[in-house]
Amino acid sequence: MNIAMIFAGGKGVRMGSGIPKQFLEINGKPVLVHTLELFQEHDMIDKIYISVLKDYIPKTRKLVKRFDLDKVVSIIPGGATAQDSIYNVLKEAEKENDGDSVVLLHDGVRPFVSYDTIKKNIESVQEKGNAITCTSCYETILLSESGEKVDSVPYRKNTFAAQAPQSFRLQDIIAAHDEIRAVNPTYEDMVDACTIMTTLGKPVNMISGNRGNIKVTTPEDVYMFRALLSYKENEQTFGFGVTNGIG
Repeated sequence: MNIAMIFAGGKGVRMGSGIPKQFLEINGKPVLVHTLELFQEHDMIDKIYISVLKDYIPKTRKLVKRFDLDKVVSIIPGGATAQDSIYNVLKEAEKENDGDSVVLLHDGVRPFVSYDTIKKNIESVQEKGNAITCTSCYETILLSESGEKVDSVPYRKNTFAAQAPQSFRLQDIIAAHDEIRAVNPTYEDMVDACTIMTTLGKPVNMISGNRGNIKVTTPEDVYMFRALLSYKENEQTFGFGVTNGIG
């Protein structure tokens, strides 16, 4: 069983739109729907679970029905933090799925993850136990505790940006959350599943993702979203676009 877990519980403060960014409509569909359709249409995905703000559950149900997202099996309220939301969905899935099921943790505002990236996540979990989607950094990364003075500069060839999906066996990621929650119940500094795993000293495996897999967080990202949609439409119509350096 391959299960996509889509987390869309953010309030969208940085977007300044007045509504959560995942519900902003672009080209006739909310960002969340653009994301969900990628997993709905993927032939290796069996089920989809969604976490959203409690007040947006009715709206999300209507969207699921309107856009025929029949792989969606559960929509649950988010928790106090992003990691709480993820834990809630994992525990919900645990009730009705085997522990060795593959779960892909994905942001509801990453609407351009490629078919191949999803496939590679599933295959990596099947072969190696987990997968962290990454892309090579094209800019120099600086390390600084103060945010004012450069402490060190790692070699750029050794730096990567972690994205999503981040994928695991269901039983493994729940066990990791339980271990962290026992000592750090508020998930302080635990920004994602990769951080949780590495904090616990567990090995994680990287897979190469697509560079167009942006996270829609700021107004500038909306412009990028529209540009990527245009490239995608060009690819479908004329045979060029996303695959030429974007995907």
